Amino acid sequence: MNKVETLATIKNELKEVLKTYDGDVKHHLVKEKIEQLCKLNPTTSPTHSNQLESAEWLLISAPSFPQGEKLGDGKYSYTLGRLAFNMFEPTSLKLVIDSVRQPVVLLGEGEKRTHDIVVEFTIIEPNFPNLKGVVCNKGVCYPADDNNLQVEFIGGTLTPTKSQDLETWKKIFSQPSPSKKGFGEQLMSVFLKFMFGLVPPQGMNLETGEISFNMKRSPKGRLEVLYLDEQLRITKGNKGTILVCER
Repeated sequence: MNKVETLATIKNELKEVLKTYDGDVKHHLVKEKIEQLCKLNPTTSPTHSNQLESAEWLLISAPSFPQGEKLGDGKYSYTLGRLAFNMFEPTSLKLVIDSVRQPVVLLGEGEKRTHDIVVEFTIIEPNFPNLKGVVCNKGVCYPADDNNLQVEFIGGTLTPTKSQDLETWKKIFSQPSPSKKGFGEQLMSVFLKFMFGLVPPQGMNLETGEISFNMKRSPKGRLEVLYLDEQLRITKGNKGTILVCER
């Protein structure tokens, strides 16, 4: 079996074990396949590679947002606050993630590219309608060296998906005024504004239902590209989190 055939076999095996174990990259069989694949990475200097430029990458491993809950059907649930720096209300609203995508596009500034994280979700909170929406954490990235990307987040948006009832959406996601927030929430808002130059949501676009925030001093991180080819990308974040995406 030549290298191309070996890579194809291991990639298929990785996808199968990810499906079997609900995307859990910590499962020993998944880890084994990832390690095998990364040793055969066909792309040198992956952060400079045009292979990074894609209309869209789709996450096929488990989501990596903090404090998630795995449900009985293998999907993952989070609160709205955990998906976007606690910027959107109600922060405690329970959601199930339907998909996580990452569009990668050159920005016309050297090798700087978009690093948006687009999360499609469905509300699963009791006594709430099962509306679908999208949280987009907007970011940019550029090579720090041949294997690591410097990542910066610059803001985010919350929008309903098409065909959702806009009036119901407005009732759920209208942002409270600062005076309606608790002391702890107000204190955290002041801290984030000071640290990251965070500009919190200023209201909803009543025609589209979109809510947005901006960061003037972005939190920064590194992302190591462990494997990259025409179909698959494997990365490791600052805290060791492994993400597997396919084109």
